[in-house]
Amino acid sequence: MATLVPARYSSLPRMTNGEKRFSERLEQKLEDDYLCWYDVAVGPKQLHPDFVVVHPQRGFLVLEVKDWKLETMVPDKADRHSFQIYTDRGIVTEKNPQLQARVYALEVAVTLERDPALRNPPGHRYAGKLVMPYGWGTVLTNITRAQFRASGLDQVLEPSRVLCKDEMLETADPADFQRRLWEMFAHVFPCKLTLPQLDRIRWHLFPEIRVNTAANQFGLFDDKPAADTTLKIPDLIRVMDLNQEMLARSMGDGHRVIHGVAGSGKTMILGYRCLHLARQLAKPILVLCFNVTLGARLRQTMEQHNVIDQVVVRHFHDWCKEMLGAFNVDKPAWSGDVDAYSKALVERTIGAVDRGQIPRAQYGAIMIDEGHDFEPEWFKLLVQMLDPTSNSMLVLYDDAQAIYKKAERRKFSFASVGIQARGRTTILKINYRNTLEVLSVARAFASELLSEHQDDEDGVPTLAPESAGRRGSVPELIQAPTPQAEATIVAERVQDASNQGRSLSDIAIIYRREHHVSGIEAALRQRGIHYRFANDQASKRELFSGEPAVKLVSMHSSKGLEFHTVVIPGIGHLPAARESEEAEARLLYVAMTRATDRLIMTSSKESSFTRRVASAVTAVQLSMAY
Repeated sequence: MATLVPARYSSLPRMTNGEKRFSERLEQKLEDDYLCWYDVAVGPKQLHPDFVVVHPQRGFLVLEVKDWKLETMVPDKADRHSFQIYTDRGIVTEKNPQLQARVYALEVAVTLERDPALRNPPGHRYAGKLVMPYGWGTVLTNITRAQFRASGLDQVLEPSRVLCKDEMLETADPADFQRRLWEMFAHVFPCKLTLPQLDRIRWHLFPEIRVNTAANQFGLFDDKPAADTTLKIPDLIRVMDLNQEMLARSMGDGHRVIHGVAGSGKTMILGYRCLHLARQLAKPILVLCFNVTLGARLRQTMEQHNVIDQVVVRHFHDWCKEMLGAFNVDKPAWSGDVDAYSKALVERTIGAVDRGQIPRAQYGAIMIDEGHDFEPEWFKLLVQMLDPTSNSMLVLYDDAQAIYKKAERRKFSFASVGIQARGRTTILKINYRNTLEVLSVARAFASELLSEHQDDEDGVPTLAPESAGRRGSVPELIQAPTPQAEATIVAERVQDASNQGRSLSDIAIIYRREHHVSGIEAALRQRGIHYRFANDQASKRELFSGEPAVKLVSMHSSKGLEFHTVVIPGIGHLPAARESEEAEARLLYVAMTRATDRLIMTSSKESSFTRRVASAVTAVQLSMAY
């Protein structure tokens, strides 16, 4: 069964009757290794062919589908450039669909041929030419082959590039159906596209699914595609996984919940959804998260994509404060107790909405990152702020990263807080962020936290992440004789990464307590290493601004972020005194899974966590040896 993107069920409302039938035939008659895209903008010029079909041993095919009937065509007004069609609006001139498909296919071919990895190499008989065949054609869903010939349409549409009504019946033989499609190629020759080449094709065809490797997941997508030929094509490209692309493109209206493990691309999908809806909705989109640093990074991303006027990104309590100020509701007095003040902010906001002082239905869509850190009453409040005419809400959730909540408060149903997502819940279990080695150590350390359970579809599952298989070095646990020696080791590892060409912005030092990094700051300064310390609200909001710098962030503030190299000092001081071992383990698990490639942990004393980490590292080293 072919893969259709977006999923057919989500595309049906905008398909013509003929497109519905043809898309069903594509799924039925083509094998699993066929990829088909319906009405997705293609290439730098954002062209909109009806269907693009790609096969690793066939190449690509562009198809235009028409529901025209013979009686709707104006006699003698069809030629190789245009047709005239009777419509409710009178006679309308339409482009010849075969010519249109040809223009699209040639544009795609020119775009792909710019990539050296998709051209035949020097010395090849066809050096510099595209490594795959391509073709174009027309699907006439209401005209049989006999009618096509008898009407003279074979004079204005090349017969071999046409699929007719009787050739796409449900009873059609799959081999005959495929043969009709591949007869649409002008030239046929053997090809065998690799998975990296298929990803490169997707990178060129669909710029919006590109992942900016320089900025990690928070680039979300590369800058808007250039329409000229000077676009620099990187040697290493990253695009959304096909499952992520399917989810992002197929997400319809209504309430949606994504339960995803750390590194599964939840935030990237949220970013795609924001950019997509920003072009459609009249009312603003509200994006909320619990982590101040994550909120600042998401806001920067929306600014880079010029949608910040349409997309409001806020830390939840900042949003409450903003609502109270905007509608002249008295804010609670500052008592010096952060938790009490935050709670009072929420209560004032809920009360003002209940009294009608703060209006409901302000937003066309609401996106909630880090939903696992939200209280049930916050969800109830936010559902009221959603415009019921658009009713678009997305909640991202990972129970394993719920580092602020007590266990008893994590058990609730989404329906109980007004989120109607039953039947519209997705689970993402593959971790794309971390190497197999980093993820294996994190999983082994936190194995008790990650025992899977799913009580109810509308409840909150705990998910164990599965690796996408990317390989790297095994994480290190370095024992130092003294705290001063530990600080020196941390600074040396940072310096080594920088000397190897790693940008300082790709390096983070993630700590549990501030006193764990006082010596590290001095060691960094001694080596002239520029760093930014996120130790208050202002510095958290500015963490990603300015020149490249190592990020010093707490375990709490690191949630949602990612860095190529992560150093976690002070493992020997964990679990912290008067803290539950489970809560501390959750924090360390979150910190470990911020590392995309290299994870270094240090300690100057022994504790139950150093023993657990050492055991996890040893187990992974042994497993990798076999």
